[in-house]
Parts: sequence; structure tokens; C-alpha cells
Amino acid sequence: MSVTSDLAATRPSTDTDLHVSWSDYYQAVENLAVAIHQSGWQFNQIVCLAKGGLRIGDVLCRIYGQPLAILSTSSYGGEGNRTRGSITFSRDLSMTTTNLGTHVLLVDDLVDSGQSLQRSIRWLQHRYGFYIDDIKTAVLWYKACSVIKPDYYVDYLETNPWIHQPFEKYEEMTIDDLAESKER
Repeated sequence: MSVTSDLAATRPSTDTDLHVSWSDYYQAVENLAVAIHQSGWQFNQIVCLAKGGLRIGDVLCRIYGQPLAILSTSSYGGEGNRTRGSITFSRDLSMTTTNLGTHVLLVDDLVDSGQSLQRSIRWLQHRYGFYIDDIKTAVLWYKACSVIKPDYYVDYLETNPWIHQPFEKYEEMTIDDLAESKER
């Protein structure tokens, strides 16, 4: 069940807007984990795209007991963080292992245009290709407008809605806003 402060649960989804509660979000992550497991594919490294894939990568590395590496990327900005621009990559992966694994599960929250996922695969192959034997991709939401089909996904979204994730409220919130709301 969603908690009462979970506003996404009170907003109906439409063809243009998909509102996701925290409960729905974590259920989707668990469904993704099970789908990967049921495929029988064995991986020894998770790489998540930050920011969208961070929570998913964290949960999957805990469930599977595999190391997590983080590739920071940015492609959205503007008002409400809804304007897609060119993708920017961090200089390197953040990881706690000496080397990247050979069978990489590349994780993000969604695939929209597909450009970020495609370019992330190329980035990994260019910088770490000598370690990598196989890369597979996993997302919660796969939009029909994407130029790439992820290997694993939970929901196929034919109408390409804007996905309102439960943590989006923090995109527009300042620390002063938060402090004020806690004083009430």
C-alpha cells in the first residue's frame, strides 16, 4: 500500500501522463529483478545510469549480490526537467572493484528516445570493451518511440507518456521549501 503522502497514487494516469507511486515503483523494480532471473542470463556487474538508474541499480545489486558501478549522465534540463538536450557523461565509472565485470547489466529507469542507452553502451564499449564480453540492458519503462529495445523491461508504453516518478517532487524543491513544510 502507498502511504498517504504518496501523491502519485492520487493522480490518475492518462495516455500522456503516467503517475507512479513509491509502492508501484518498487514493485516494478522487483518485477524487473524477477524477469532478469527467469531469463537465466548470468551477469557479474551492474552499471547504472545516474540519476534515473541509481535506485534500481542499488536494489538489484543488493538482491543479486553483484558489484554496482555508476555512470553519471545528464540529458534533461529546463523547466520541470523536461527538456531533452545532448547527453553528457562523467569522465569515468565510479566503482569499488578493480576491474569491470565481463557480463554487464546496464540499468536505467526508462528508455525514451533510446539515445542515452545507445550512447551509454558505446561509451562502455569504448572505455571498457577489453573487459566486457556481453552487455544487456534493463529498464522499468520502455517507450514505443525508442530507437532501441531493452533486453529487459517491465512495462511497454505505446503512447509514450511522461512518467511522473515519486521522487520528482525534489526536482523543484529547495531545502528552504522542505524545512518550511516540516515546520507546519
